[in-house]
Amino acid sequence: MAADDFITNLKENFRQGNIVTRLLYINVGAFLICSLVGIILMLFKVPFSPWMNVLELPAWWEKFIRQPWSLITYMFMHADVLHILFNMLWLYWFGKLFLSFFSSKHLRGLYLLGGICGGVLYMISYHIFPYFEHALPTSYLLGASASVLAIVVAVAVREPNYPVQLLLFGTVRLRTIALVIILLDLMLITSGNAGGHISHLGGALAGWWFAAGLRRGTDVTRWINYVIDFCMGWKKPVRKPKMKVYYGDKQKDYDFNARKKEREAEVDRILDKLRKSGYSSLSEEEKKHLFDASKK
Repeated sequence: MAADDFITNLKENFRQGNIVTRLLYINVGAFLICSLVGIILMLFKVPFSPWMNVLELPAWWEKFIRQPWSLITYMFMHADVLHILFNMLWLYWFGKLFLSFFSSKHLRGLYLLGGICGGVLYMISYHIFPYFEHALPTSYLLGASASVLAIVVAVAVREPNYPVQLLLFGTVRLRTIALVIILLDLMLITSGNAGGHISHLGGALAGWWFAAGLRRGTDVTRWINYVIDFCMGWKKPVRKPKMKVYYGDKQKDYDFNARKKEREAEVDRILDKLRKSGYSSLSEEEKKHLFDASKK
């Protein structure tokens, strides 16, 4: 009975949680399942690596063609406890900060976009640079680092001077943190974890692409969110309400239509301002008006 209650609570927390909570649940759940399968296989002396490799992203194009889903699954896989611990802590901290400036759908789409860009740059680099020739057939990528760094960089581009408290360094600007991480990744692309650092740079590029594009009125995560919504069945056809004919109070109808046109004109004005000057140029009242209009 206790186990049933525990599972029910997990499901309820996942359903009611925001996108950061859901991504944390998915990553931790995937890690626990893979760890449990690995233990079972080890008990029967069955190699676990071939099974794990199916979900990891191979550097070699020929292997990737046989498992294209790995471009998505790899960003939910982790090698060990410390690997997932640090990634999830960064996702939790910067995910919450991200939601202060962007929407939940933006975070969901950017998590996937960052992982995709990181994975693609990783594969391209391993094929272009002769340094990686010896490692190409046996290299695999896993982890949420590229996705998380995309979120970090997007917030840094949106609010570069945002103060962050660090334990040993005190208050540091967000752009400084992002630049230091990117610089370290550039310096370590020939290290033992070269693929991981290259994917980080791809994720950082995705974060900049998203934030810079949104400032100009272009949402590069829109297509990803559309595909997700379509696959999950959220894009259901909306049934049009039956037309009602009123023969009485024509003045009320006139007032209603006038108010409706006025609201639509205001939304058009705000969208035009957004396209020309970016999201940061909107006042708090305009942001609220635009948000309320998007819910209707």
